[in-house]
Amino acid sequence: MDHLFKAVTLVDSSSSFNGQSVDILIKEGRIHKMDASISEEEVGKGVQVITEESLCCSIGWFDLSAFTGEPGYEHRETLDSFMKAAALGGFTEVACLPNVQPMLETKAALELLKQKSVAAPVQLHPLAAVTHHLEGRDLAELLDLHQAGAVAFSDGLVPIQSEDTLLKALNYIKLFNGVLMNHPVNLKIAAGGQIHEGVVSTQLGLKGIPAIAEEVQVARDLQLLEYTGGRLHFSQLSTAGALEAVRVAKKKGLQVTCDVAAHQCAFIDETIEPFDTNYKVSPPFRSEQDRQAIIAAIQDGTIDALVSAHTPCDVETKELEFDLADVGIIGLQTAFAAAVGSTKGAVPYTRVVEMFTSGARQVLGLPSPQVVEGAVANLTFFNPEKEWRFTEENNASVSKNSPFLGKTLIGEVYGTYFNGHFTLNPAF
Repeated sequence: MDHLFKAVTLVDSSSSFNGQSVDILIKEGRIHKMDASISEEEVGKGVQVITEESLCCSIGWFDLSAFTGEPGYEHRETLDSFMKAAALGGFTEVACLPNVQPMLETKAALELLKQKSVAAPVQLHPLAAVTHHLEGRDLAELLDLHQAGAVAFSDGLVPIQSEDTLLKALNYIKLFNGVLMNHPVNLKIAAGGQIHEGVVSTQLGLKGIPAIAEEVQVARDLQLLEYTGGRLHFSQLSTAGALEAVRVAKKKGLQVTCDVAAHQCAFIDETIEPFDTNYKVSPPFRSEQDRQAIIAAIQDGTIDALVSAHTPCDVETKELEFDLADVGIIGLQTAFAAAVGSTKGAVPYTRVVEMFTSGARQVLGLPSPQVVEGAVANLTFFNPEKEWRFTEENNASVSKNSPFLGKTLIGEVYGTYFNGHFTLNPAF
């Protein structure tokens, strides 16, 4: 079915319609016409007219870091549930972590993932493994994986600890101008840690993860990057010190980018529910000082993208004693609201959208879709002011490990248009 969206506010700095109210007519999966006003008589029969108050539109959102579950962990997430959650969260494209079984370290594994989304409402992009079996030692077949369609290289949920391995990977990947993504944590310093090291960890009697566990790795990686050249992306930074190091490195001209999990904007160690494992994430929720540093880094462009950090966990691995439970929350459906609601008044929603759209794609060197007549429709529709509740009923994920369940959030996704599919949020 074709669609006419009436009076939507376009959020796209590359468009002449940016910030304006515009009608968008989509026919056969393409943007057929854009104008200040398109009458229903012009479009003819068989076109669904959508008029939703305060509706905004941008190019489709891109998530840089999410765990698909399938293959290998279908009890946590299937590709079907993953793509449904992504679309309902506003994402039309997602970069998928390699930590599945079989791991994303062969051409066959990458091709299988890509084929799953050929005709789907969400395109899946493989993040290929940096090291064989994600063991942090021998490099994977990086050139072959690049040619097979890897958009970047990462060991995903496993931080690369060896300086020698990171050095070789940076040197190799720069031969084809690829991007190495690393989740910077010194596992020896962080060993046994459960939450951010501070007053709260002491009060709860839990071993803390100090900020230096992240910051020492960021400093090390930046030194190696300066030595080798190439492109390095830090995934899910959380501390003021780490962000300042990236800020300085950018000013020096290093090709470094970074992202932050959207939920890091919403919580600090003092606001988590004690011993509730839904708040157990990696990196942990830090101090208010760190959260304010994140907001400042969003404002000044130090942070290039926000990510969902979607990490589904089953009941058997999450509903345990805090020190035994797995880390991670499901984030695809709540990422936008977590970022918009918790930074309201400090960060305009248009900046959040920018990080989910052009910011994320620029990290990978991918072109951004265009909102122009004749272009394939790759769009996200949303209302940044609308309140909604995230419940078990509207949760599309197989898993339910989220501190947002049962909470009222600000910033709701109306739907996405991609690959000829219009995915509408059932709440509308």
